[in-house]
Parts: sequence; C-alpha cells; structure tokens
Amino acid sequence: MKTIALSTLSVIALSAALLTSCGKSGNQQGMQAPAPQIATQTVELGSSDLNNVFPATIKGYTDIEIRPQVSGFITKVHVDEGQRVSKGQVLFTLDQVQFQAAVDQAQAAVNAARTALQSAQLTADSKQHLRDKNIISDYENQLAKNALEQARAQLVQAEAALTTARKNLAYTVVTAPSAGVVGTIPNREGSLASPSMMQPLTTVSDNSEVYAYFSLTERDLLDLTDGGNATLDQRIASMPAVQLRLSDGTLYPLPGKVATVSGVIDNTTGAASVRALFPNTNGMLRSGSTGQILLPNRQDSVIIIPQKATFELQDRRFVYVVNDSNRVTSVPITVGSLSDGQTFIVTSGLKPGQRIAVEGVGNKLRDGMEIVPVDAAALAAQQAQAAPQQ
Repeated sequence: MKTIALSTLSVIALSAALLTSCGKSGNQQGMQAPAPQIATQTVELGSSDLNNVFPATIKGYTDIEIRPQVSGFITKVHVDEGQRVSKGQVLFTLDQVQFQAAVDQAQAAVNAARTALQSAQLTADSKQHLRDKNIISDYENQLAKNALEQARAQLVQAEAALTTARKNLAYTVVTAPSAGVVGTIPNREGSLASPSMMQPLTTVSDNSEVYAYFSLTERDLLDLTDGGNATLDQRIASMPAVQLRLSDGTLYPLPGKVATVSGVIDNTTGAASVRALFPNTNGMLRSGSTGQILLPNRQDSVIIIPQKATFELQDRRFVYVVNDSNRVTSVPITVGSLSDGQTFIVTSGLKPGQRIAVEGVGNKLRDGMEIVPVDAAALAAQQAQAAPQQ
C-alpha cells in the first residue's frame, strides 16, 4: 500500500512539472514581436513648382554660312577657328590673278568704246551739218545717227562688263557679314573654293545672344492656350522665365524667355518648334551645343508625396495607407507625369487627411501589418539634432 501511494505521488508531481513546462513553452510561443516604428506622413494639399523638361539645341543669334561667290584657290586664311571677328573683317582671300586680268580687259574695252563713241559723235555731227546744206541725203545722215547710238550702247555694255569684273575681283576677298565667332575651317590655303561646294568655308555665329530650340506637342499647345480660352501670343507674353540645364547637369546662370512658337505642327513628329532667347554676354554658350529647357509649371491645391513612399507592382503604383488601428493597407494611386526625382503629384487614389507610410515601403511593410506611426517631420528633426552630437 505504501509503495502504491509513493507511485501515485510521483505521477502527480511529474504531471505538474509537465504542465508547468508546457505552460511556459506555450507563453513563449504565443509572444509576438513588437510593432515596428514606421515614419508616416499626413496627406495634405499643397503647391507644386515642378518643371517641364524638354531637350533643346542651342544656336547662335545668327549662324551664317560663309560661301565663296566666285571660284578660285584659297591663297590666304586670315582667321582661326573660334576667333571672334567683327563685321567686314577679312576671312579668306582667293587667287586674284585671273579676276584682275578680267578687270584690266574690261577697262580696256571701256576705253575703246568711249573712243568709238567720240568718233561716232563727230561723224554724226558732220553728217548733220552736211544734211542741213542738202549735200547728203537723209538716208546717209540717219546711218550716222544709228552708228552713234550703237557706239553709245557698246560703251554701256563695256561699262557693265567692267562693273561685273570689278565685283568678281571684290568677291575674292571674303569678309564677315556680321560680328560673331568663327566656326570650323575645313579648307585651308591651296584648296579650291567654289559657290557649288557642299561645305561652306566656315560659319560665323553671333553668340551675343543664343536661341534654344525645343518642341511642344499638340497637347502641350492646347494646354498652353487653355483649350483656346487664350491666344498663343498672350500665353507666350505671360510665360515666366525659363532655365537652361547644360549638358553637364549644371544650370545656366542667366534666365531666358520664350520668344516664338512655330505656327505649323510637323506632321512627322506631331510637335511645333519653340524658341527661347538667352543672353550670352560671357560667351559661355556656343552654337551647336545641347541642353534641356526647364519650363516652370506651378500647380496649386495638389497632393504631393515622396517618391520613396510608393512602390510599383505590375505597372501600377501603390502606397501604404495607415488606418485608425495603425494597420497598413496598400492602395493604388496614379501620379502626374512631372517629377523632380524626389516627389510625385498624386492625381487620384489619395485624399487629404489620410496617413501614409514613408519608410519601409517595399521591404518591411505588408498588407494588414500593425505599426507604431512616427511623424516623419518630427523624426527628421530628431535625426538632424542627433547628427551633430554624434
């Protein structure tokens, strides 16, 4: 009996120990990790100053191709590439020998025609005097007058040929039609130059001001005129200054102004050419370079959110909205085409007053997850204060 009693007590003790162990294990398995702290932001209406960006090509105020007007070998190149020249400055000299000879020949022809005219004049005067005395007939007198007129015409013709010869001689000295900067010079001394040559001798670009050419689509033009409620000229006159982003990513320090919009839309591209004028007093901009036009586009009463608060799934963009129970739910949104690389303008999917998660998107958060919301602005301020101390 004593043995049975001891066995019973041992079983009870073992059972109690097992129950205690199971209870502790169950409590450890039932414990959940604490909800993570996630920065959130309350959606509000604001103003956006994003820019429309358009590729642009820069051209000088005037880009004049220098071409010879007569054929001849280049005997002297008076300028160098990149040199600034003034209006009328000599650029090239062509071989003048044959053109000077043509001038001399034309001058001799003029002298001969002038002498012939004087002789015809004397003959005509003499014939007229004889006719007045009825010594010769009208026919003979008229022949003398005709010879005089013919001599006059030959003199005029000779003088015209002399003018042409002198002009051709002058064309052998090629000058700058305007002030500007000399472009490339593909042909040097000894090269044959002619009016029919494919390449110009050089190009003189007036870069005191430059044009930046870019394109606006038909839809852009309709938006610009507010669907026809305003004329294009009115909108151009009221447009704010534009900026030019250079090829290295820096901004040109001087603002520009949209000057003209082409009245014809290119059927192949569906766009119209637009020209913005920029001052170039320091000569920083050169004809032929490229850049981007930044056209301001201010929008009021729009929802702006950080790009890092969004994620993409199957070509759709989502954000995590935090509900009253501090649980997140993915919500699809649509955003505008304008972007500064850091923010989006939300066109649908969000309402003012909603809270969205702005960190952990794409790696920490999932639908239905509970979080501890932390105001993103306050968190950024705390981190900014802690940074100098660290």
